[in-house]
Amino acid sequence: MRKTLLSSAIAFAVSAALLSVIQAPHDAWFLAPVAMVPFALACRPEVRARTLVLLAWLVGTAYWLANIYWIAPITIPGWLAMGVYIAVLWPLLAMAIRRARTWNVPMALALPILVVGAERLQGFPLGGFYWRLLGHSQYANLTLIQISDLFGAGGVSLLVAAVNGVLADWIQWWISTRRVCIAHQLDNVAKEKVCGAHPTRVISTVATVLAVAAAFGYGRWRLAQAPAHATDGPLVAALQSNVPQSVKRSFSVSDRLFDDLMAKSRAAAQAGAELIVWPETMVQAFLQPELWPYLAPAPEEDMAFHKALIDHARDTAYLLVGAYGGEVMKDPQGEPFLGQYNSAYLYRPDGTRDPQRYDKIHLVLFGEYIPFRRSFNWLYQQLKRFAPEQYNYDYSLEHGTRYTIYEMAAPIPGGDPNAPPRTSESTYRFGTIICYEDAIPYIARNFALDPKGRKRVDWLVNISNDGWFVRFLDDPPRVIPSTELPQHAAICVFRAVENRLPILRSVNTGISCLIDSSGRIHNEPIAAGDGFPVEAMQRTGMSGWFLDRMPIDSRVTFYSRHGQWLDTACAVAFVAVLVGPAFLGLARRRARKSA
Repeated sequence: MRKTLLSSAIAFAVSAALLSVIQAPHDAWFLAPVAMVPFALACRPEVRARTLVLLAWLVGTAYWLANIYWIAPITIPGWLAMGVYIAVLWPLLAMAIRRARTWNVPMALALPILVVGAERLQGFPLGGFYWRLLGHSQYANLTLIQISDLFGAGGVSLLVAAVNGVLADWIQWWISTRRVCIAHQLDNVAKEKVCGAHPTRVISTVATVLAVAAAFGYGRWRLAQAPAHATDGPLVAALQSNVPQSVKRSFSVSDRLFDDLMAKSRAAAQAGAELIVWPETMVQAFLQPELWPYLAPAPEEDMAFHKALIDHARDTAYLLVGAYGGEVMKDPQGEPFLGQYNSAYLYRPDGTRDPQRYDKIHLVLFGEYIPFRRSFNWLYQQLKRFAPEQYNYDYSLEHGTRYTIYEMAAPIPGGDPNAPPRTSESTYRFGTIICYEDAIPYIARNFALDPKGRKRVDWLVNISNDGWFVRFLDDPPRVIPSTELPQHAAICVFRAVENRLPILRSVNTGISCLIDSSGRIHNEPIAAGDGFPVEAMQRTGMSGWFLDRMPIDSRVTFYSRHGQWLDTACAVAFVAVLVGPAFLGLARRRARKSA
């Protein structure tokens, strides 16, 4: 029994280690096809269910706490609660695999369905946490990830898990059968009868090999056809500040942050940028004149920032900036209050600000809002303990509701640069996703198509403030980035491929980059600020800017039309494996009683 317990614990630990190193920034993606093999082998039917659940939960908790360590400096209670909570999926997955093995279902079939089902369930609670999925490890494997435009990131996870399943099947066969043959010294005829490969195992292996080959064939085809569907869009620039959240939240350097970004923005405009993007909420002001009468004292800084942005944009470029948004609302008692949003504003070369703004729709739990603020005050007060330690006030934001589409005049090729802007048929259109919204698949997808299924935007812009997840050292002054930064960029790659929409990222502390519709992270910008690395994934813990040409893709994808159909189907199967036998047993007992 002790030997079994130890071997299962070691197997879970090995999988945890492999799952850790396959993701960015370690990028040992080539280990992904074996990362889940020890996990699957540990879930043996002869191991008691209670023991399996305990081991999987303990190792899973250690895995998650180690890999989301970047939450701890913000809120230790939140980090602990998050790790313990998400780790619950590990014992559930272990039990589902154990049950499939009890039923003699090949791992080549069961493992991919159950892994993707568990990943889909990870995206349901607490606002969704689509992080460190098995498929995310393959973000740099451009040929393989092209299937995301059919299946989403879950399709890549499914394929990688299927390879794991095949290997687990053959290892399990070797352990359980070959040793028996050798131990009993069977003759050749008996060996062939007892130890021969089962047809199901052979069939599942061949099917998996064909699926992998088909995925690579599809990927090569999609990559080859991309240039025929691509057109050159405008010159776009992304600015990157380098400000830890502790400094930003002090509000003591708002003018310095603004001046620093303004200097970068002017340099990008001088280089020829037609659209310049600033990071999330780095303009620490309300940019809506209609709100200023409700602010006390007089918002002189807000007015100054607004005027400076208009003056900078006039006759220069479009400016998309992250700042605070607001609306005057009424509480249940009818008293007015200022509802605040995490917003994006577009300033135009005609000297106006676009009357629309984008308000972040998917807020981060505890980072941007605490539930039950108005409906259940006692519970709200208890939940405030999980809030970031920097907050000692009610910081909860309001959820946005509109998928705002910004328009930008497209120049006439070879035409008069002084001619008036073209009509609505000749404009670029783009949407904005803020911070972790790029990790939530449905947000990008909802921007992609209009109600008739036609592409309604040419690209997406992701503005983010990842300054939450860096450490600031005083001696010598420097910013130490965490693994959150490259993992965030890697996840964004899948949103680009799923919808064939290039994404321009402007991120405080990094990683700012341009991702084309094939998921390629551009490493050779047309221009860049002094000292800003050409290699995009190296742009962590530093400030700078870059200029590049936006590549527009006309293709409409199956995924944009149908969404996470594969993930959801796998989640249904996952739940059915866990609870189905219990319901069947209950139904049989009731049938016997009624008889």
